Amino acid sequence: MSIKAVVLAAGKGTRMMSEANNLPKVLRQACGKPLLHYVLRALDFIPVQNTVLVAGYMREKVFEAFPDYPRAVQDPQLGTGHAVMCAREHLEGFEGTVLVCYGDMPLLRKEVYQGLLDFHARSGAACTMLSGTCDEYLPYGRVLRDENGDFLRIVEDRDCTPEQKAIRELNVGIYAFDCKALLTSLDEIRNNNAQNEYYLTDVPAILRGKGQRVAVYTAELNEQILGVNTPEQLALTEKYLTRG
Repeated sequence: MSIKAVVLAAGKGTRMMSEANNLPKVLRQACGKPLLHYVLRALDFIPVQNTVLVAGYMREKVFEAFPDYPRAVQDPQLGTGHAVMCAREHLEGFEGTVLVCYGDMPLLRKEVYQGLLDFHARSGAACTMLSGTCDEYLPYGRVLRDENGDFLRIVEDRDCTPEQKAIRELNVGIYAFDCKALLTSLDEIRNNNAQNEYYLTDVPAILRGKGQRVAVYTAELNEQILGVNTPEQLALTEKYLTRG
């Protein structure tokens, strides 16, 4: 299976006080290493030349810290879908699988990425999304399924009904895509939302609307699902990394 990874690492990290620390979020350190280090270590089964870093805020520092990786620039930052659009030049003509993941999720293990990709290869789906459960409440989108248990759509936490809030299956935001299906769908994303941004979460619904299969790979993730968005989450991440 031919794989490319697109690692989204463009965020400023306002709640992480990035300006005060003079570092973009993905270069903030946990246990002496940048957050992005742990993500790239978990992706070391994918060749460096096939792992694209999408950076925006203080991007020169990101590219300087990881100089061997292909790079794409997202400026301005207009959402996760837009971030993947910015990596298009690295994906045009590629006929394999594209893994889209995040540079601020240092706890996610290699086995989860590999499990997602293996499941995707077996499923024959145009898109396989990673979903997970966590014992703690997290403001993540919920995965809705139809009466057959197949993927229906994602509902963002702020839009959930009380019944949907009770769903434990969370959208992690990490996907394996057929590259051609991804690039075609990116052209159809619209920014008609409150933030005027282009969301990658719209792509599975676009594919499903075309009659293409969307699969879901579900794992018991617990702390692995945590992204680092606040100093408190950074401290919690360090605690988990210390435990090993």
